[in-house]
Amino acid sequence: MTTEPGNAMPLEPWNRLRELTIQGDSEELQSFLKDLEPTETVRALFRLSAEEQEHLVELLPAEFAAELIEDLPDVHAADILERLDPDAAADIVDELDSDFGADLLTELEPRDAQAILDEMAPAQASKLASLISYPAEVAGGLMGTEYYAYPVAARVQDFLDDLRSRRADVETLPQRVLLIDAGQRPTGAVEIADVLLAAPETPLATLSQAVEPVRVDEGLNDLEDYFRRYETLGAPVVDDEGRLVGRLRQHAVFDAIAERAQEEQLKVQGIVGGEELRHLPIATRSRRRLSWLSINVVLNIIAASVIAFYQDTIAAVIALAVFLPIVSDMSGCSGNQAIAVTMRELTLGIIRPRDALRVWWQEASVGLLNGLALGVLLGLVAYLWQGNAFLGLVVGAALAINTLVAVSIGGTVPLLLKGLRADPALASGPVLTTITDMFGFFLVLGLATLALPWLT
Repeated sequence: MTTEPGNAMPLEPWNRLRELTIQGDSEELQSFLKDLEPTETVRALFRLSAEEQEHLVELLPAEFAAELIEDLPDVHAADILERLDPDAAADIVDELDSDFGADLLTELEPRDAQAILDEMAPAQASKLASLISYPAEVAGGLMGTEYYAYPVAARVQDFLDDLRSRRADVETLPQRVLLIDAGQRPTGAVEIADVLLAAPETPLATLSQAVEPVRVDEGLNDLEDYFRRYETLGAPVVDDEGRLVGRLRQHAVFDAIAERAQEEQLKVQGIVGGEELRHLPIATRSRRRLSWLSINVVLNIIAASVIAFYQDTIAAVIALAVFLPIVSDMSGCSGNQAIAVTMRELTLGIIRPRDALRVWWQEASVGLLNGLALGVLLGLVAYLWQGNAFLGLVVGAALAINTLVAVSIGGTVPLLLKGLRADPALASGPVLTTITDMFGFFLVLGLATLALPWLT
């Protein structure tokens, strides 16, 4: 933290950023940002208004602004780019690695992305336009266009000369140097350590090892298998004819897998429309959440109608009211466990919608065991509390049966929704909650009604 002149109170980083931005002191602003940790920089930026963020980025040289933007979540970085003039945004994107620059452009409205591409050099714009044409979760959508590839006849000296010519743009050395034939197809790869230790006149081909490329249309699951199998930090990407079109970094694949898991988790929790951060406009955040919550209000009213139907039974045995939320909540937890496993196996490609019957049988087996165990436990609690064995039998049986129902729904509904081309991550939770609540309430109150003479 810095301190204000004549004041011992520390000045928070975001306040200092705001001051420097208002003053328009670019050099002092760069100096201050260099001293901040990346996480502290992100935190400080989030405390500034949208207009202050835009002005701050405009004060920075394009190269420095690119470094700053690289530390931000994609959705936030794209939000800043979208507010800049297209020419200023183009200068920043030009300083980014092509894979990250393409990721940001895909976050923008198509017209805004095109406006930025129109301001860039034709060659670079063409590369980025090609990258953003691929789906986000295939090799083409994750790869970059920066790589080191040389003809099979190239020597070590040729690589060194090329490296020196790129000196201004080289931040880190590549892990491997690729060799390509006359048709631009990868024929092998040379470890950078072998290149640097060899004599300048050594042909690269004599140092080469076999390399396995990935196809441009390979999906995340296949790419994850590739990097776990070969334990390499990067892979050449080829088109349908086997020609080299890019390079794919290992961390890009694993970052995409983690992002996909986070998005699915957000959907399960009712965050609709993609990633949500609190810098987004309040109206946007409210609309995204209400689209899910309003549906849940209706579903909960439907579930609660079961209680209204059996209100006389509740009036006769007040203790039942204590066990209604326990039965529904415990069953819901079991169902959510089943949803989580099904979603994970769907993501990995282990199961498909046609496997619903097999999945149901596997989940029902687990649900039967867990339901009996939980039912006995809850029934025992009810008996010890009220001293009525029939009350324990009612709530215990209701929990056991509802647990079986919940895991059956949790295991199979995502598959059925997937088969109907609906979003299983978004819709499975509300379906599970409504059915388990309704069925749980019905079981407790229905069984209690049948056993009412022994409960009162």
